[in-house]
Amino acid sequence: MTIARRPLWPSRSDGAWLIGAALAFAGLNTLFYVLGDRTTGAWGPAAGLVLQVACDLTLVLFFRFPGPVCAFVTAAAAAMLAADTFAPGLLVPVHPLALTTVPTITPVILSQSARVLDRRTVLWVAGVLAVIAARPWTPSWATTPFGLLSTALPALVSLYFEARRQLLQSLRDRAERAEREQHLLAEQARAAERRRLAGEMHDVVTHRLSLMVLHAGALGVTSPDPGVRTAAEDIRREGALALDELRDLVGVLRNGIETGPRTLSPEEPGDPARLVEESRSVGVPTDLAVDGDPAQVSPTVARTAYRLVQEALTNVRKHAPGASAKVSLRYHPGGLDVSVDSTAAARPPDPALTGSGSGAGLAGLRQRVELVGGRFDAGPAPGGGFRVGAILPAYVPTAEGTHCDPGARGR
Repeated sequence: MTIARRPLWPSRSDGAWLIGAALAFAGLNTLFYVLGDRTTGAWGPAAGLVLQVACDLTLVLFFRFPGPVCAFVTAAAAAMLAADTFAPGLLVPVHPLALTTVPTITPVILSQSARVLDRRTVLWVAGVLAVIAARPWTPSWATTPFGLLSTALPALVSLYFEARRQLLQSLRDRAERAEREQHLLAEQARAAERRRLAGEMHDVVTHRLSLMVLHAGALGVTSPDPGVRTAAEDIRREGALALDELRDLVGVLRNGIETGPRTLSPEEPGDPARLVEESRSVGVPTDLAVDGDPAQVSPTVARTAYRLVQEALTNVRKHAPGASAKVSLRYHPGGLDVSVDSTAAARPPDPALTGSGSGAGLAGLRQRVELVGGRFDAGPAPGGGFRVGAILPAYVPTAEGTHCDPGARGR
């Protein structure tokens, strides 16, 4: 098992100031050695300087080895206390220039200890060093206050700032968690509203459409007039198609529940040729130009093209009475290019028809085309007509496309 090693420094800036502080304190101790008294024990005049510089240099390794560094500095402080008590002049000059009774680097180490050590360890280390530095058994104004300032104060400041950092992090985490929960609740509310709308559409609209289809079928069977029977059959067929599309819409509102993949065939409302025939039957001259193999595009893309042609021809009938239209479908390995071009209107449109829509037809088409990764274009054409077109990809990796597209595996 591989054990993750602690980095040498948390960041480059931490490494820079640690090295700078270590060198600065090493220079300060060297200055004390040059200007002040030196040790006079058996270990030589530089014994105290060597111990101080060794403690200073351990600061560079503090973030990688915090425990051993604290133990080394504490041991050095204890050695200085023992030497000062039992062998004066061995590690600390008899008349030191500095008032510190512990290694001079101690305040820096304690000020950073809460970042890498737990609170109990910090308190233990700070307590031991404070006792050694303050020497309460021989209190003195020259050692006790300065000893407490160089040990207890840095440790308490370090603990305070670490607790403050943890509190701020906790508050940030709580705010982010509350925001995520708020988004989740909003999404649940939207899903509940969609299910409610789906239920209303299923219970009310579907029921009324079913009755209309049944009445039309009955009228087609019982009426002696052939014209009435033909009209009744048209009503029944269109109502059945509306029920089929309404079922798809209800399934979308219910997040796909109770809906299954459907394939598009010439008999189902996915064939633009049927839309062209409907447009001709109501008196709009409409031409259809198809180039290529429709099997080259997935069902999702074919359905999008069908909706585009349907909306474009509906707009021609509503807004351009007397105009003619041309539907062009070009299938190729890269996808499908579809366009509906209409000529200028021959007479003013019927206000009742133009005011019957929601005004969001083209915007909805653009959104539908962009959802499958296509490009949509609509605008006036030369000569006063109007053009609606789109460039659609061959395949969109949706659940429907994966299950229903017979050529999906090959693409």
